[in-house]
Amino acid sequence: MQLIPGKLVVHPHHGPAAVTNRFQRTVKGAEVTYIELTIRSNNLVVSIPEAKVEEIGVREVYDRAHLRRLLEVVQEPTGVEEKQWSRRMKANQEKVASGLLEQIAEVVRDLGRRRDTKGLSMAEKDMFRNAQAPLVAEVALALEITEDEATEVLEAVANGASLDELGFAESATGAEPVPA
Repeated sequence: MQLIPGKLVVHPHHGPAAVTNRFQRTVKGAEVTYIELTIRSNNLVVSIPEAKVEEIGVREVYDRAHLRRLLEVVQEPTGVEEKQWSRRMKANQEKVASGLLEQIAEVVRDLGRRRDTKGLSMAEKDMFRNAQAPLVAEVALALEITEDEATEVLEAVANGASLDELGFAESATGAEPVPA
């Protein structure tokens, strides 16, 4: 991944960020190249050694194929649900803390369905909002729409809207979605 100023990337814990600078620092007598990211949600500036970017999990914004897979997770059947609240909460917290959007999508899917059928505790409502935020941000960036519009897309997908009708039709090879 080429990190040049102006490029949009996603930090696993802070979300969407713009590469704002690339610079050198001397650390223990060695020159180290750093990438400076400005987090879009709060203008936080984070400097990361360029050699550690992949290890940290900084990645490019999802393309339509990855986004389709992410939205498919939201539509998949609910997994086995832990009956005990504390265990369910801990499992969901671990998934959200992983920073992996597919796991976060599972939490959003499962909590959204639980909200609609049984209701959520206050802690689960907070977790649902916190888990939904990175998904909304990713959808908004990938589709170049507002976060409100991205929330509507996620809600439509969660309610069973066809991904093909939403513009995520699969190509004849099944490898790369094409706009409908």
